[in-house]
Amino acid sequence: MADRNCDIALVGGGLSGGLIALALARHRPELTVSLFEAGDRLGGHHRWSWFESDLTPEGAALLDGFRLTRWERGYDVCFPGVSRHLGTRYRSLASVDFAQGLENLLAKGTIRCGTDVRSLDRHGVTLAGAERVTAGAVIDCRGFEQASQLSGGWQVFMGRHIHTAAPHGIEHPVIMDADVEQIGGYRFVYVLPLGPNEIFVEDTYYQDEPTLDRKALSARIDAYCQDNGWTGETVDTETGVLPVITGGDFAAFQHAQRIEGVGVAGARGGFAHPLTSYTLPFAVETALAIAKATHLSGEEIAILLEQRARHHWRSTRFYRKLGVMLFRAARPEDRWQIFDRFYRLDRRLIERFYAGRSTRADKARILCGRPPVPVHRAVKAVLGAA
Repeated sequence: MADRNCDIALVGGGLSGGLIALALARHRPELTVSLFEAGDRLGGHHRWSWFESDLTPEGAALLDGFRLTRWERGYDVCFPGVSRHLGTRYRSLASVDFAQGLENLLAKGTIRCGTDVRSLDRHGVTLAGAERVTAGAVIDCRGFEQASQLSGGWQVFMGRHIHTAAPHGIEHPVIMDADVEQIGGYRFVYVLPLGPNEIFVEDTYYQDEPTLDRKALSARIDAYCQDNGWTGETVDTETGVLPVITGGDFAAFQHAQRIEGVGVAGARGGFAHPLTSYTLPFAVETALAIAKATHLSGEEIAILLEQRARHHWRSTRFYRKLGVMLFRAARPEDRWQIFDRFYRLDRRLIERFYAGRSTRADKARILCGRPPVPVHRAVKAVLGAA
């Protein structure tokens, strides 16, 4: 430590950077870590949710220090003419609780919010004002940026946290309510009952362009709440535009953003579910892997992360093929039928799908039977995929 400011510098205080810092604090408390975030707090303005089955016991233990919302009795899905309850336990973490948890759990001086990192390299980071922070290892955890090397569609959403004037009456999370007007692609409403008078309502679209019409989505949330008899005060609002990756040249993607000797984690490194855009399970896995590999040099950690990202790309090929069929074979107004059919399958299969651990038998079961899209369009889409 005599010749550097910290052992590990993490650039980006979102989900990935925060969880890596936490895993290091848990498993290697002797290391000094600096976590740099440009915003005024860690985690930004977001809510992460996941199924309990997405995580290993070790992964779930990493999140024990946060204030989580937990639903032990499963969740619901709704499609035109049918609804289903599935027993998988569900979890959610708000970014404000993520930030507060890390402030409580990390050593004093680890977090540096409101810090603009101008550049980074294998030996450290340079901040605005030319301040230099040297480090034994540097990991880039900044957010995903649109990349020409990758192809696909987009998941666009607006969520609203509401304090309702009366109890809302929702007992279980509604992961997908697709019994709504289909507009511009596959549309569904996502509902989380956070308390008797607290509810989170999100309007989500799988669409071809990364266009977010705030006025239109806000009006549709208003209409959905009105249809359900919910009135009250808006506590918070969030929006997002996430990539749904269906193909591309991943090696070229890695090369384009590579800084020699610097590791890349999170969605920026390719660690996301190609079809659902879920990142938390993979962020947890990556954080634990880094915490167990701190005997490596900074350059070796960078190589490790690249190798893990390539393995993740190969292992999630099936989900990208499904994404191709969703965006290229299904007409936008008919895309809901793919999810309708999927949610009629076995619960354990659905759990493995979300966790990115589908078996060969799972994949065969998902593809067998009468397809929810025209066969000739599906074949054409898959054969023409990048």
